[in-house]
Amino acid sequence: MIKFLDLHKINERFEKNFQDRFKSFLDSGHYVLGVEVAQFETDFARYCGTKYCIGTANGLDALTLIFKSYIHLGKLQPNDEVIVPANTYIASILSILNAGLKPILVEPDLEAYNISPVEIKKHTSKNTKAILVVHLYGQLANMDAIQTIAESEGLLVVEDAAQAHGAAISSKLKMAGAFGDAAAFSFYPSKNLGALGDAGAVTTNDGNLAETLKAMRNYGSSTKYVNEIIGVNSRLDELQAAFLNIKLKSLDKDNAKRQDIAKRYLREVKNKRIKLPFYSGDQDHVFHVFVVRVKDRSIFIDYLESCDIEYLVHYPIPPHQQEALSMFKHSKFPITEEIHKTIISIPISPVMTEKEVSTVINVLNAY
Repeated sequence: MIKFLDLHKINERFEKNFQDRFKSFLDSGHYVLGVEVAQFETDFARYCGTKYCIGTANGLDALTLIFKSYIHLGKLQPNDEVIVPANTYIASILSILNAGLKPILVEPDLEAYNISPVEIKKHTSKNTKAILVVHLYGQLANMDAIQTIAESEGLLVVEDAAQAHGAAISSKLKMAGAFGDAAAFSFYPSKNLGALGDAGAVTTNDGNLAETLKAMRNYGSSTKYVNEIIGVNSRLDELQAAFLNIKLKSLDKDNAKRQDIAKRYLREVKNKRIKLPFYSGDQDHVFHVFVVRVKDRSIFIDYLESCDIEYLVHYPIPPHQQEALSMFKHSKFPITEEIHKTIISIPISPVMTEKEVSTVINVLNAY
């Protein structure tokens, strides 16, 4: 069986370091917002090329707290409209709703799967105040075009970079998390930079936003027992920060391995029944997942299972068809629906062997 993602094998590489760091953590007696969180916030901000990083409990909280902080700072008002791709994971949309804002779903580009600047422009109104850009599957969205629209319309740009750790435009020396006014990351275990549990963070160059986020994640308090604003408890766990500090050093190498595997898939899979993803060949795609499209997906799934190849579908039900988002139940998004009906993710990870990659290629070519 070729696993879709072997998390045990991925984390086994760091096991001795994890054990040593856990002992240090245990001996420290300081288990919340300690030196490990501070170190990770410093190092990840530096890695992304931003002034600030604020750790949170998870990626959804990171996004939600960005929007709530902008409301507190007066840059957004309740019920303001936020444009968001229709084919994203539901968490992107939940963050907007949880902050008391109104999501406006727009279609993606069918080739790159990311939000279409043309559709953003088409759906911008006097009520639009922000764009939530999702770097889906690990590929940067068209940030030049999006930022041009945002600047002309006076809109905030928030990045959902939960799947794009380390994705960069090399010609601009700019990385995911540093394009917008703020960005949210998830470090869920399956991410390219994954913790051993839930974890998240916000990156930004806005000092006022950073200070508001630090208070808001900690009951609305920047000084113990003094609560300036209505906040939540959403702090990056000290132990997860310790693990992330270890793994961050390997992120670029792991991303390079993912890109090498993706290049092999793109070069060697020669089956016209399988639609391969778009890739420029630059650093702008870190292949959190490698997504292909096929007609009659159920038949393809049966075939993969018969060949002992694991897979996942990201995602089987588009957000506007989820019961939780019944306000969109009469909406039609044909491109999104086509994507969700035909996509399937095949194995890709930094611990796959060349033999495993070759096996996947042979299986796909024989379909």
